[in-house]
Amino acid sequence: MVLFLLLYISIYGGVHAYAFMKLKRGLELGMTGNSLLALLMLLMVVAPMAVRAMEHAVQGTLARGLAVIAFTWMGLVFLFVSCSFLFDIYRFLHFLTRHLLNSPLAHLTFSHRTYCLVALLLTAVIAVYGYFEARAIRTEVITLTTDKLPPDVKEIRIVQISDIHLGLIVGKSRLQRIINKVKDARPDILVSTGDLVDGYMDRPEALAGMLKSVPAKYGKFAVTGNHEFYAGLERALAFTEKAGFVVLREDGRTVDGVINIAGVDDPARGRYRKKHALSEKALLEKLPRDRFTLLLKHQPVVSPQSVKLFDLQLSGHTHKGQIFPFSLATRMFYRMHTGLSTLGNGAHLYVSRGTGTWGPPIRFLAPPEVTVIDLFRPSKRPS
Repeated sequence: MVLFLLLYISIYGGVHAYAFMKLKRGLELGMTGNSLLALLMLLMVVAPMAVRAMEHAVQGTLARGLAVIAFTWMGLVFLFVSCSFLFDIYRFLHFLTRHLLNSPLAHLTFSHRTYCLVALLLTAVIAVYGYFEARAIRTEVITLTTDKLPPDVKEIRIVQISDIHLGLIVGKSRLQRIINKVKDARPDILVSTGDLVDGYMDRPEALAGMLKSVPAKYGKFAVTGNHEFYAGLERALAFTEKAGFVVLREDGRTVDGVINIAGVDDPARGRYRKKHALSEKALLEKLPRDRFTLLLKHQPVVSPQSVKLFDLQLSGHTHKGQIFPFSLATRMFYRMHTGLSTLGNGAHLYVSRGTGTWGPPIRFLAPPEVTVIDLFRPSKRPS
């Protein structure tokens, strides 16, 4: 925890220091204005930690208000720093052009104030757009063929939700939009690939009831994400089960003789690891190979020992960065960070962009999704 806090303060504090220098130089607020700005930024650095402390103290209303402010600010600061950094790259290239190439573009530059004001304007425009993008849930449809369905089953429709992050910011209204999309898709199987729960929830029984109302012919299945452990595993599991999901923790089964479904815990499980839990490879080896095997795994990491033992892995976690250009960072950590990838041996990985939001209630160039995976026997695939 100490290491995490040091890392958090170093990174988030550094981002604020950079933003402060840009605003100080661009806006010329004077000593009083700069002091107030520095105090505001200091408070915003510690605000997310204060939110978590209030959650654990069950201060729901106060925590929610501070969360909206703190995480919206987080999105705004990230956007402003990204725009400012882009301008710094331009200014560096302009410097090289002016001193080395004597180009006509050498005089195309602006004042620090102009750069700052344009960065602020772009931040505001992207933030407003991103707020509405985060609410506009898309339905992504993937079609796969397989000869591992029983002869009497024409098709199976799997619907995936992921990274909803129910808590202080994502609540009843957002969940209702998600459920409407899921019900419209008419799933045979509904799966949640982690981070269903994020923190404190208003009326969790009502939210669980909303999810439980979704019909699914062969059932609903879920795995843990890292935030289930951060939020408190017991409470997260209790909520997920009340919502009608079977939570698969290093567990697998053949559902109605039709399809195999297996799920593993997120690596964040730490001390919560189940005793005598099977390895992913051993878990998959126990399932019949003549049936389509679906593996639920929060993080889009494919185990080389398992790749021949499943047909489709469904994952989430990355949010596709949620706010561009953070997607460039997620791509560095996860080579397959969004969409459908072919793994060989007939296996596939699909990584959801996520259905909700974490932190800032903003998405930019990474719209939320409900994913529909249609499985057909080769002769039954629609034209």
